[in-house]
Amino acid sequence: MWDFEHPPEMDRLAERYEIHRSMPSQCAAELADGSTDIGLIPIAAYATTPDLAIIPGCTVASLDHVRSIILVVKNPGGLGAVRRVAADSDSRTSNAYAQVLLRKFYNRDPEFIPQPPDLDAMLADCDAAILIGDPALLALEDQTARFARTGQPLEYIDLAQEWKGHTGAPWVSAFWAIRPEAIRECGLDSSSLVADFIRSRDHGTANIDALVREWAPRMPISAETIRTYLTQNIHYVLDDECIAGIELFFRYAAETGVLPIAPALRFLK
Repeated sequence: MWDFEHPPEMDRLAERYEIHRSMPSQCAAELADGSTDIGLIPIAAYATTPDLAIIPGCTVASLDHVRSIILVVKNPGGLGAVRRVAADSDSRTSNAYAQVLLRKFYNRDPEFIPQPPDLDAMLADCDAAILIGDPALLALEDQTARFARTGQPLEYIDLAQEWKGHTGAPWVSAFWAIRPEAIRECGLDSSSLVADFIRSRDHGTANIDALVREWAPRMPISAETIRTYLTQNIHYVLDDECIAGIELFFRYAAETGVLPIAPALRFLK
């Protein structure tokens, strides 16, 4: 979102796009009901929202460790003993990945219980908890201190690394999707729209240090953790490897009954 939030491109893009922010699951819901034209959506939403097109080039993915999407499991027993999973209701794709992994590779079909992202409360009644985003990063930073406080051994499983280990494919969390009729309605050329998003992605990756300076004061996470996350954990290019990973995820999700059969990937042209 660099160009949408920083000069010199910010003013030009403000003439084309009206931006508002919400949780990823809400972005998908607004695309589905037509109240939004473009959204950064969890890929799982693509399987249940017909007639969307994917904006090529940009993604939120990871090629190994992602660190911001973890499954925290009580020991002993590990994944093979998981019967109940506390899961943030906003982590739609993360929940789907976890269900696929557990069903396909561990022969487990645990109950998923929606809960706010509070690790202690989540593990009070469940064998495992899914944390995403800042709560996941904070939980990883707090591992040693938490064990000192509680004496409770936990296993912190990076779901992107777990997926990569079982499938060899990248973890793809989200991509930009659009209602194709919105292009016709606004009169914007699709190639210009794609260029806007790719250019903003490239300018963002070229300004990581500025992003770290901007975000470090807003978060209870060290600047170095933020820098490592942005430079080593997240992959931003929707390349052929990521597209193959998305297709594999949809195939496994349908085979395990986690999601309905997804439509073929359709890209904005």
